[in-house]
Amino acid sequence: MEKVAIFVDVQNIYYTVREKYHANFDYNAFWSEVSQDREIIAAYAYAIHKGDEKQRQFQNILRAIGFDVKLKPFIQRSDGSAKGDWDVGITLDVIEHAPEVDRIILLSGDGDFDLLVEKVQTKYNAIVEVYGVPGLTAASLINSATHYREIEDTLLLGR
Repeated sequence: MEKVAIFVDVQNIYYTVREKYHANFDYNAFWSEVSQDREIIAAYAYAIHKGDEKQRQFQNILRAIGFDVKLKPFIQRSDGSAKGDWDVGITLDVIEHAPEVDRIILLSGDGDFDLLVEKVQTKYNAIVEVYGVPGLTAASLINSATHYREIEDTLLLGR
């Protein structure tokens, strides 16, 4: 059975799915798709913690599905911008798990991950599958992935 590790950039998926489809990502449908005939070794969802009840409920849903939810505090800067980036945390976890799995599944459209994808493929000979929203996923990330899966209707709620 193929061993898999899953890494979800929750903010990126939330905002890109909302922008393109005016809908939400269906984590249950995703889990059903990626877990078929595979052993999930690790599954992480990286999110920003704002402390509101709706977010807590969403995080509990992710946990019930099988994700380990990692939270960073939401930081509002004095200039009005916000900070809550998980790129380094995701990168560290991918590098840590890459030697023990056959496939890395990354949900993000962030082009900053293209170097990580290339490194994991060459150093660990891992298959890297990227899930992203068409038109909102960096071409460099798509091109670096072993497989690219467009997030479309079968992975959406409320459509």
